[in-house]
Amino acid sequence: MQDQILRAMTTDGWVKAVAISSRGIVERARTIHKTTPTATAALGRTLTACAMLGNMQKIENGSVTLQIKGGGPLGTVLAVSDAVGNVRGYVQNPHITLLEKYAGKLDVGAAVGTDGLLTVIRDLQMKEPYVGSVELVSGEIGDDVTAYLVQSEQCPSACGLGVLVDVDQSVRVAGGYILQLLPGAPEKLIDRLEAGIAAAGSVTAMLDTGCSLREMLTKVTGGMELEFFPPTDVEYRCYCTRDRVEATLVSLGREELTEIAQEGKEIQVECQFCDTEYRFTPDEIRSILSNL
Repeated sequence: MQDQILRAMTTDGWVKAVAISSRGIVERARTIHKTTPTATAALGRTLTACAMLGNMQKIENGSVTLQIKGGGPLGTVLAVSDAVGNVRGYVQNPHITLLEKYAGKLDVGAAVGTDGLLTVIRDLQMKEPYVGSVELVSGEIGDDVTAYLVQSEQCPSACGLGVLVDVDQSVRVAGGYILQLLPGAPEKLIDRLEAGIAAAGSVTAMLDTGCSLREMLTKVTGGMELEFFPPTDVEYRCYCTRDRVEATLVSLGREELTEIAQEGKEIQVECQFCDTEYRFTPDEIRSILSNL
């Protein structure tokens, strides 16, 4: 089933909401990076959140980068979304051993750690990107994205994320939601949303029982009347090209490129986001040098 993002607004105009089904995205990331279950869950939650943030931005040709450095065994977890919600990402240490809070419950917080920052970089197609950071709250990522939206963007928000890894280590379900109160919203709506979120349960439980994105948003908003917008198809998408990789090689500088060319061996460059490999012969390296 195609991954989708669904946006909605309460008919009173006080709450905007977005939900995503991201199983395909997370499974593609797992396949590329060969992640173990805990790493799959952490990277999957990060990709899921980043896709929603990118889609919510609605800046043509803009992008959102979500970076998490918590000091845990996973190392850096990073995702980049375009303005539609197509996303790519990686985790620094994808092969960590299984970490569980208890049997069957992955301990993402311990894997990510809490000694560090969640950073959001928004490319708004202006001279400089907007960069905001907050200290990690739990390392569970959903709580941390919520803290970012509340502290850095001063917007009362709630973010729920979930990745369920099956017994064969494939991704069974994945998805999430973000709710935001708009300026001027009555404070009593916060209590209603909190009650709705508590009653709805976890994202993975809802998705695993066949809950649609419409049903998910209706549940977490406590049954508020919603106006839904057409869903958007999204996927794991990398924008690497040979020209971009060549530009990266140029950044190594003349001296290092000369050494590579003199070795007389073909070099292989792998994209950190996808499974694409780019090979350059010594003659091609010399050609790059001649164009510097």
